[in-house]
Amino acid sequence: MNIALFLQMAAEACGDRRALTHEGTHHTYAELYGAAKRAAYRFSTAQCEYVTLIDESSPAVPIALMGAAMAGIPYVPINYRLSDEQIIPLLERIDPAYLILGPKETDHSPEHWVTQSTSEFMSDVFSGDEMEVTWNEDPSAVAVQLFTSGTTGTPKAAILRHEHLVSYILGSVEFMGAGEEEATLVSVPPYHIAGISAVMSSIYACRQIVQLPTFNPFEWLNLCAQEGVTSAFVVPTMLTRIIDELEASDIELSSLSSLASIAYGGGKMPVPVIEQALKLFPNVNFTNAYGLTETSSTITLLGPEDHRTAVDHVDHDDVAVHARLGSVGKPLPSLELEIRDEKGKPLGPWDAGEIYVRGPQVSGEYDGRSVLDDDGWFPTRDAGYLDDHGYLYLSGRADDVIVRGGENMSPGEIEDLLHKHPAITDAAAVGMPSEEWG
Repeated sequence: MNIALFLQMAAEACGDRRALTHEGTHHTYAELYGAAKRAAYRFSTAQCEYVTLIDESSPAVPIALMGAAMAGIPYVPINYRLSDEQIIPLLERIDPAYLILGPKETDHSPEHWVTQSTSEFMSDVFSGDEMEVTWNEDPSAVAVQLFTSGTTGTPKAAILRHEHLVSYILGSVEFMGAGEEEATLVSVPPYHIAGISAVMSSIYACRQIVQLPTFNPFEWLNLCAQEGVTSAFVVPTMLTRIIDELEASDIELSSLSSLASIAYGGGKMPVPVIEQALKLFPNVNFTNAYGLTETSSTITLLGPEDHRTAVDHVDHDDVAVHARLGSVGKPLPSLELEIRDEKGKPLGPWDAGEIYVRGPQVSGEYDGRSVLDDDGWFPTRDAGYLDDHGYLYLSGRADDVIVRGGENMSPGEIEDLLHKHPAITDAAAVGMPSEEWG
Protein backbone atom coordinates (compact mmCIF):
# COMPACT_ATOMS: atom_id res chain seq x y z
CA MET A 1 0.00 0.00 0.00
CA ASN A 2 1.22 3.49 -0.92
CA ILE A 3 0.71 6.35 1.57
CA ALA A 4 -0.83 8.41 -1.26
CA LEU A 5 -3.85 6.11 -1.04
CA PHE A 6 -4.75 7.96 2.18
CA LEU A 7 -5.35 11.14 0.17
CA GLN A 8 -7.18 9.35 -2.63
CA MET A 9 -9.53 7.71 -0.13
CA ALA A 10 -10.16 11.05 1.61
CA ALA A 11 -10.86 12.82 -1.69
CA GLU A 12 -13.30 10.12 -2.81
CA ALA A 13 -15.08 9.89 0.55
CA CYS A 14 -15.19 13.57 1.54
CA GLY A 15 -13.91 15.60 -1.40
CA ASP A 16 -15.90 18.72 -0.53
CA ARG A 17 -14.72 18.73 3.08
CA ARG A 18 -12.17 21.36 4.07
CA ALA A 19 -8.74 19.72 4.14
CA LEU A 20 -6.29 22.53 4.75
CA THR A 21 -6.21 26.07 6.10
CA HIS A 22 -3.10 28.20 5.74
CA GLU A 23 -2.99 31.93 6.49
CA GLY A 24 -6.71 32.30 5.83
CA THR A 25 -6.76 30.29 2.58
CA HIS A 26 -8.77 27.06 2.48
CA HIS A 27 -8.52 23.96 0.27
CA THR A 28 -10.82 20.94 0.05
CA TYR A 29 -9.70 17.33 -0.11
CA ALA A 30 -10.61 17.20 -3.79
CA GLU A 31 -8.42 20.24 -4.45
CA LEU A 32 -5.55 18.78 -2.44
CA TYR A 33 -5.78 15.49 -4.32
CA GLY A 34 -5.79 17.24 -7.69
CA ALA A 35 -2.77 19.33 -6.69
CA ALA A 36 -0.87 16.23 -5.51
CA LYS A 37 -1.51 14.49 -8.85
CA ARG A 38 -0.22 17.51 -10.78
CA ALA A 39 2.82 17.56 -8.51
CA ALA A 40 3.38 13.85 -9.12
CA TYR A 41 3.34 14.43 -12.88
CA ARG A 42 5.92 17.20 -12.53
CA PHE A 43 8.14 15.05 -10.32
CA SER A 44 7.87 12.05 -12.66
CA THR A 45 8.91 14.04 -15.73
CA ALA A 46 11.76 15.90 -14.01
CA GLN A 47 14.14 12.92 -13.98
CA CYS A 48 14.80 13.42 -10.28
CA GLU A 49 15.52 10.79 -7.65
CA TYR A 50 14.33 12.81 -4.64
CA VAL A 51 11.77 15.51 -3.87
CA THR A 52 13.12 18.03 -1.38
CA LEU A 53 11.40 20.87 0.45
CA ILE A 54 13.22 23.50 2.50
CA ASP A 55 10.58 25.78 3.96
CA GLU A 56 8.12 26.38 6.77
CA SER A 57 4.71 24.69 6.83
CA SER A 58 2.49 25.52 3.87
CA PRO A 59 0.16 23.64 1.50
CA ALA A 60 3.33 22.58 -0.32
CA VAL A 61 4.09 20.15 2.52
CA PRO A 62 1.21 17.65 2.08
CA ILE A 63 1.22 18.16 -1.69
CA ALA A 64 4.94 17.40 -2.05
CA LEU A 65 4.68 14.45 0.36
CA MET A 66 1.74 12.85 -1.44
CA GLY A 67 2.90 13.85 -4.92
CA ALA A 68 6.29 12.27 -4.33
CA ALA A 69 4.60 9.10 -3.07
CA MET A 70 2.46 8.91 -6.22
CA ALA A 71 5.57 9.37 -8.37
CA GLY A 72 7.46 6.70 -6.45
CA ILE A 73 10.16 9.14 -5.37
CA PRO A 74 11.42 9.60 -1.77
CA TYR A 75 10.31 12.81 -0.06
CA VAL A 76 13.15 14.56 1.81
CA PRO A 77 12.21 17.66 3.82
CA ILE A 78 15.25 19.52 5.17
CA ASN A 79 15.53 21.73 8.24
CA TYR A 80 15.12 25.32 7.01
CA ARG A 81 16.83 26.56 10.18
CA LEU A 82 20.18 25.10 9.13
CA SER A 83 22.90 27.37 7.80
CA ASP A 84 23.91 27.29 4.14
CA GLU A 85 27.10 25.48 5.18
CA GLN A 86 25.00 22.74 6.79
CA ILE A 87 22.46 22.45 3.98
CA ILE A 88 24.91 22.10 1.08
CA PRO A 89 26.37 18.71 2.21
CA LEU A 90 22.84 17.34 2.62
CA LEU A 91 21.87 18.41 -0.90
CA GLU A 92 24.99 16.70 -2.24
CA ARG A 93 23.71 13.43 -0.77
CA ILE A 94 20.38 13.55 -2.66
CA ASP A 95 21.54 14.37 -6.18
CA PRO A 96 19.50 14.80 -8.37
CA ALA A 97 16.46 16.25 -6.63
CA TYR A 98 13.41 18.36 -7.37
CA LEU A 99 13.95 21.26 -4.97
CA ILE A 100 11.17 23.42 -3.49
CA LEU A 101 12.53 26.46 -1.66
CA GLY A 102 10.97 28.94 0.74
CA PRO A 103 11.45 32.69 0.27
CA LYS A 104 14.22 32.86 2.87
CA GLU A 105 16.28 30.03 1.39
CA THR A 106 19.33 30.31 -0.86
CA ASP A 107 19.43 28.15 -3.99
CA HIS A 108 22.58 26.02 -3.89
CA SER A 109 21.27 23.33 -6.24
CA PRO A 110 23.24 22.08 -9.26
CA GLU A 111 22.21 23.37 -12.69
CA HIS A 112 20.62 20.05 -13.69
CA TRP A 113 18.16 20.15 -10.77
CA VAL A 114 14.61 21.45 -11.12
CA THR A 115 14.23 24.23 -8.55
CA GLN A 116 11.08 26.18 -7.72
CA SER A 117 10.03 28.59 -5.04
CA THR A 118 7.19 27.42 -2.83
CA SER A 119 4.88 30.06 -4.31
CA GLU A 120 5.72 29.02 -7.89
CA PHE A 121 5.22 25.36 -7.04
CA MET A 122 1.81 25.95 -5.47
CA SER A 123 0.70 28.17 -8.35
CA ASP A 124 1.53 25.37 -10.78
CA VAL A 125 -0.08 22.49 -8.90
CA PHE A 126 -3.31 24.31 -8.05
CA SER A 127 -4.00 25.14 -11.71
CA GLY A 128 -4.00 23.37 -15.04
CA ASP A 129 -5.56 20.22 -16.42
CA GLU A 130 -6.45 17.21 -14.32
CA MET A 131 -3.58 14.72 -14.27
CA GLU A 132 -3.69 10.96 -13.93
CA VAL A 133 -0.58 9.18 -12.70
CA THR A 134 0.36 5.53 -12.32
CA TRP A 135 1.43 4.83 -8.77
CA ASN A 136 4.24 2.71 -7.48
CA GLU A 137 2.46 0.03 -5.44
CA ASP A 138 5.61 -1.48 -3.90
CA PRO A 139 5.17 -1.23 -0.09
CA SER A 140 8.91 -1.67 0.42
CA ALA A 141 9.74 1.44 -1.63
CA VAL A 142 11.18 4.40 0.27
CA ALA A 143 8.49 6.97 1.08
CA VAL A 144 10.32 9.45 3.31
CA GLN A 145 13.94 10.16 4.17
CA LEU A 146 14.60 12.35 7.19
CA PHE A 147 18.01 13.67 8.20
CA THR A 148 18.61 13.28 11.91
CA SER A 149 20.12 16.07 13.97
CA GLY A 150 23.71 16.70 13.03
CA THR A 151 24.88 18.76 16.01
CA THR A 152 27.51 16.20 17.04
CA GLY A 153 28.48 14.76 13.67
CA THR A 154 27.31 14.00 10.15
CA PRO A 155 23.50 13.70 10.05
CA LYS A 156 22.18 10.20 9.38
CA ALA A 157 19.45 9.69 6.80
CA ALA A 158 16.63 7.74 8.46
CA ILE A 159 14.71 5.68 5.89
CA LEU A 160 10.94 5.17 6.20
CA ARG A 161 9.27 2.89 3.68
CA HIS A 162 5.60 2.93 2.73
CA GLU A 163 4.98 -0.27 4.70
CA HIS A 164 6.27 1.33 7.92
CA LEU A 165 4.20 4.51 7.63
CA VAL A 166 1.08 2.65 6.47
CA SER A 167 1.37 0.25 9.40
CA TYR A 168 1.55 3.15 11.86
CA ILE A 169 -1.45 5.01 10.40
CA LEU A 170 -3.69 1.95 10.00
CA GLY A 171 -2.85 0.86 13.53
CA SER A 172 -3.58 4.20 15.19
CA VAL A 173 -6.13 6.12 13.06
CA GLU A 174 -9.69 5.31 11.98
CA PHE A 175 -10.53 6.16 8.36
CA MET A 176 -12.98 9.11 8.27
CA GLY A 177 -12.85 9.06 12.06
CA ALA A 178 -13.01 12.85 12.31
CA GLY A 179 -16.22 14.83 12.33
CA GLU A 180 -16.75 17.45 9.64
CA GLU A 181 -16.06 20.30 12.07
CA GLU A 182 -12.86 18.84 13.50
CA ALA A 183 -9.59 20.68 12.86
CA THR A 184 -6.06 19.98 14.06
CA LEU A 185 -3.49 22.74 14.51
CA VAL A 186 -0.09 21.74 13.10
CA SER A 187 2.70 24.00 14.33
CA VAL A 188 5.58 21.52 14.50
CA PRO A 189 8.28 21.76 11.80
CA PRO A 190 7.59 19.91 8.53
CA TYR A 191 10.99 18.20 8.62
CA HIS A 192 10.20 16.30 11.85
CA ILE A 193 8.47 12.93 11.96
CA ALA A 194 5.78 14.59 14.11
CA GLY A 195 4.98 16.91 11.21
CA ILE A 196 4.88 14.04 8.72
CA SER A 197 2.65 11.86 10.90
CA ALA A 198 0.31 14.79 11.68
CA VAL A 199 -0.31 15.30 7.96
CA MET A 200 -0.89 11.62 7.21
CA SER A 201 -3.11 10.89 10.22
CA SER A 202 -5.26 13.97 9.58
CA ILE A 203 -5.72 13.09 5.91
CA TYR A 204 -6.68 9.49 6.68
CA ALA A 205 -9.17 10.68 9.32
CA CYS A 206 -10.52 13.35 6.89
CA ARG A 207 -9.72 16.02 9.46
CA GLN A 208 -8.94 19.62 8.54
CA ILE A 209 -5.29 20.64 8.93
CA VAL A 210 -4.73 24.20 10.19
CA GLN A 211 -1.13 25.26 9.63
CA LEU A 212 0.86 27.70 11.76
CA PRO A 213 4.15 28.19 9.84
CA THR A 214 6.22 29.14 12.90
CA PHE A 215 5.18 28.70 16.50
CA ASN A 216 4.22 31.73 18.55
CA PRO A 217 2.08 31.18 21.66
CA PHE A 218 -0.13 34.22 21.07
CA GLU A 219 -0.74 33.29 17.43
CA TRP A 220 -1.30 29.66 18.44
CA LEU A 221 -4.04 30.64 20.87
CA ASN A 222 -5.62 33.09 18.43
CA LEU A 223 -5.64 30.55 15.62
CA CYS A 224 -7.27 27.98 17.90
CA ALA A 225 -10.06 30.45 18.60
CA GLN A 226 -10.46 31.75 15.03
CA GLU A 227 -10.51 28.38 13.28
CA GLY A 228 -12.35 26.40 15.95
CA VAL A 229 -9.39 24.08 16.42
CA THR A 230 -10.33 20.83 18.14
CA SER A 231 -6.92 19.16 18.49
CA ALA A 232 -3.22 20.01 18.45
CA PHE A 233 0.24 18.56 18.98
CA VAL A 234 2.87 20.44 20.97
CA VAL A 235 6.32 19.84 22.40
CA PRO A 236 6.95 20.60 26.11
CA THR A 237 8.52 24.01 25.44
CA MET A 238 5.51 25.04 23.38
CA LEU A 239 3.05 24.02 26.10
CA THR A 240 5.05 25.96 28.69
CA ARG A 241 4.92 29.10 26.53
CA ILE A 242 1.20 28.64 25.84
CA ILE A 243 0.52 28.49 29.59
CA ASP A 244 2.70 31.56 30.20
CA GLU A 245 0.88 33.46 27.44
CA LEU A 246 -2.52 32.59 28.87
CA GLU A 247 -1.49 33.83 32.29
CA ALA A 248 0.06 37.04 30.94
CA SER A 249 -2.50 38.03 28.29
CA ASP A 250 -6.18 38.87 28.29
CA ILE A 251 -7.12 35.87 26.16
CA GLU A 252 -10.25 34.27 27.56
CA LEU A 253 -10.26 30.51 28.02
CA SER A 254 -13.85 30.53 26.80
CA SER A 255 -12.56 31.43 23.32
CA LEU A 256 -10.86 28.03 23.22
CA SER A 257 -14.03 26.07 23.93
CA SER A 258 -13.64 24.01 20.74
CA LEU A 259 -10.27 22.61 21.86
CA ALA A 260 -10.92 19.01 22.87
CA SER A 261 -7.54 17.30 22.81
CA ILE A 262 -3.83 18.11 23.02
CA ALA A 263 -1.11 15.57 22.33
CA TYR A 264 2.43 16.30 23.41
CA GLY A 265 5.83 14.72 22.88
CA GLY A 266 9.21 15.34 21.31
CA GLY A 267 10.89 15.72 24.70
CA LYS A 268 10.39 14.97 28.36
CA MET A 269 7.47 16.90 29.83
CA PRO A 270 8.15 18.40 33.29
CA VAL A 271 5.43 17.09 35.62
CA PRO A 272 4.64 20.57 37.05
CA VAL A 273 3.93 21.83 33.52
CA ILE A 274 1.43 19.11 32.65
CA GLU A 275 -0.17 19.47 36.10
CA GLN A 276 -0.67 23.17 35.42
CA ALA A 277 -2.02 22.47 31.93
CA LEU A 278 -4.56 20.00 33.30
CA LYS A 279 -5.82 22.64 35.72
CA LEU A 280 -6.06 25.31 33.00
CA PHE A 281 -7.78 22.98 30.52
CA PRO A 282 -9.92 20.62 32.64
CA ASN A 283 -12.09 19.64 29.67
CA VAL A 284 -9.22 18.89 27.29
CA ASN A 285 -8.01 15.32 26.73
CA PHE A 286 -4.22 15.21 27.08
CA THR A 287 -2.10 12.47 25.51
CA ASN A 288 1.64 11.94 25.92
CA ALA A 289 3.10 10.39 22.76
CA TYR A 290 6.63 8.97 22.77
CA GLY A 291 8.20 7.97 19.49
CA LEU A 292 11.18 8.28 17.20
CA THR A 293 11.86 9.01 13.56
CA GLU A 294 13.07 5.44 13.06
CA THR A 295 9.78 4.03 14.39
CA SER A 296 7.51 6.09 12.11
CA SER A 297 6.42 8.21 15.10
CA THR A 298 4.57 7.11 18.24
CA ILE A 299 5.38 3.84 20.00
CA THR A 300 3.86 4.47 23.46
CA LEU A 301 0.88 6.51 24.67
CA LEU A 302 -0.23 7.87 28.02
CA GLY A 303 -3.91 8.50 27.36
CA PRO A 304 -6.43 11.02 28.71
CA GLU A 305 -7.84 8.67 31.34
CA ASP A 306 -4.34 8.00 32.69
CA HIS A 307 -3.82 11.76 33.03
CA ARG A 308 -7.09 12.24 34.92
CA THR A 309 -6.49 9.27 37.20
CA ALA A 310 -3.00 10.50 38.04
CA VAL A 311 -4.31 13.96 38.92
CA ASP A 312 -7.11 12.49 41.03
CA HIS A 313 -4.51 10.65 43.12
CA VAL A 314 -2.34 13.69 43.84
CA ASP A 315 -3.67 14.04 47.38
CA HIS A 316 -3.99 10.33 48.09
CA ASP A 317 -1.61 7.64 49.31
CA ASP A 318 -1.25 5.96 45.91
CA VAL A 319 1.95 7.74 44.91
CA ALA A 320 2.63 5.28 42.08
CA VAL A 321 -0.56 6.25 40.25
CA HIS A 322 0.17 9.97 40.48
CA ALA A 323 3.73 9.30 39.30
CA ARG A 324 2.33 8.12 35.98
CA LEU A 325 2.12 11.75 34.90
CA GLY A 326 5.87 11.40 34.48
CA SER A 327 5.59 8.32 32.27
CA VAL A 328 5.06 8.03 28.52
CA GLY A 329 2.43 5.34 28.89
CA LYS A 330 2.19 1.88 27.38
CA PRO A 331 3.27 0.51 23.98
CA LEU A 332 0.83 0.57 21.07
CA PRO A 333 -0.96 -2.80 20.65
CA SER A 334 0.95 -3.57 17.44
CA LEU A 335 4.36 -3.18 19.10
CA GLU A 336 6.59 -5.06 21.52
CA LEU A 337 8.87 -3.22 23.93
CA GLU A 338 11.68 -4.43 26.18
CA ILE A 339 14.20 -2.92 28.57
CA ARG A 340 17.66 -4.48 28.22
CA ASP A 341 20.93 -4.22 30.07
CA GLU A 342 24.33 -3.47 28.52
CA LYS A 343 24.69 -7.11 27.44
CA GLY A 344 21.30 -7.21 25.75
CA LYS A 345 19.55 -9.18 28.49
CA PRO A 346 15.86 -8.26 29.10
CA LEU A 347 15.23 -6.61 32.46
CA GLY A 348 12.25 -6.76 34.78
CA PRO A 349 10.06 -3.96 36.21
CA TRP A 350 11.84 -0.98 37.78
CA ASP A 351 15.24 -1.98 36.36
CA ALA A 352 16.61 0.76 34.11
CA GLY A 353 18.27 0.00 30.79
CA GLU A 354 18.03 0.68 27.08
CA ILE A 355 14.62 0.66 25.37
CA TYR A 356 14.19 -1.82 22.50
CA VAL A 357 11.11 -1.94 20.28
CA ARG A 358 9.83 -4.27 17.57
CA GLY A 359 6.88 -4.11 15.18
CA PRO A 360 5.75 -3.53 11.58
CA GLN A 361 6.04 0.28 11.81
CA VAL A 362 9.67 0.10 12.97
CA SER A 363 12.21 0.87 10.27
CA GLY A 364 15.52 1.10 12.10
CA GLU A 365 17.25 1.86 8.81
CA TYR A 366 19.81 4.52 7.88
CA ASP A 367 21.08 5.15 4.35
CA GLY A 368 20.12 1.62 3.39
CA ARG A 369 21.81 0.11 6.49
CA SER A 370 19.56 -1.61 9.02
CA VAL A 371 20.43 -1.51 12.73
CA LEU A 372 17.75 -4.04 13.70
CA ASP A 373 19.08 -7.13 15.42
CA ASP A 374 18.52 -10.64 14.05
CA ASP A 375 15.10 -10.81 15.70
CA GLY A 376 13.92 -7.45 14.38
CA TRP A 377 14.44 -5.42 17.57
CA PHE A 378 15.44 -1.76 17.26
CA PRO A 379 17.78 -0.26 19.90
CA THR A 380 16.37 3.22 20.52
CA ARG A 381 19.43 4.45 22.48
CA ASP A 382 16.91 5.88 24.94
CA ALA A 383 17.15 4.77 28.56
CA GLY A 384 14.17 3.97 30.74
CA TYR A 385 12.30 1.44 32.84
CA LEU A 386 8.86 -0.16 33.14
CA ASP A 387 6.75 -0.24 36.29
CA ASP A 388 4.69 -3.22 37.50
CA HIS A 389 1.79 -2.24 35.25
CA GLY A 390 3.79 -1.80 32.05
CA TYR A 391 4.06 2.00 32.06
CA LEU A 392 7.29 3.27 30.50
CA TYR A 393 9.41 5.96 32.16
CA LEU A 394 12.22 7.70 30.30
CA SER A 395 15.47 8.53 32.05
CA GLY A 396 17.50 10.06 29.24
CA ARG A 397 19.73 8.79 26.48
CA ALA A 398 21.55 5.51 27.03
CA ASP A 399 24.82 7.32 26.36
CA ASP A 400 24.10 10.09 28.89
CA VAL A 401 24.54 8.15 32.13
CA ILE A 402 26.56 10.05 34.74
CA VAL A 403 28.96 7.84 36.68
CA ARG A 404 29.60 9.23 40.19
CA GLY A 405 31.80 7.29 42.56
CA GLY A 406 31.19 4.10 40.59
CA GLU A 407 27.39 4.52 40.63
CA ASN A 408 25.25 5.25 37.59
CA MET A 409 23.02 8.31 37.80
CA SER A 410 20.31 9.33 35.35
CA PRO A 411 20.37 12.98 34.20
CA GLY A 412 16.64 12.77 33.56
CA GLU A 413 15.82 11.81 37.14
CA ILE A 414 17.96 14.67 38.47
CA GLU A 415 16.19 17.09 36.12
CA ASP A 416 12.76 15.79 37.20
CA LEU A 417 13.61 16.53 40.82
CA LEU A 418 14.81 20.06 39.98
CA HIS A 419 11.65 20.75 37.96
CA LYS A 420 9.56 20.29 41.09
CA HIS A 421 11.02 23.45 42.61
CA PRO A 422 8.67 26.40 41.90
CA ALA A 423 11.57 28.77 41.17
CA ILE A 424 13.02 26.54 38.43
CA THR A 425 11.61 26.81 34.91
CA ASP A 426 13.96 24.39 33.19
CA ALA A 427 16.99 22.31 34.08
CA ALA A 428 19.70 20.22 32.47
CA ALA A 429 22.02 17.82 34.28
CA VAL A 430 25.44 17.02 32.81
CA GLY A 431 28.46 15.19 34.15
CA MET A 432 31.68 17.04 34.96
CA PRO A 433 35.11 15.44 35.59
CA SER A 434 36.04 15.20 39.26
CA GLU A 435 39.26 13.99 40.88
CA GLU A 436 37.25 12.68 43.82
CA TRP A 437 34.12 11.25 42.17
CA GLY A 438 35.38 10.43 38.68
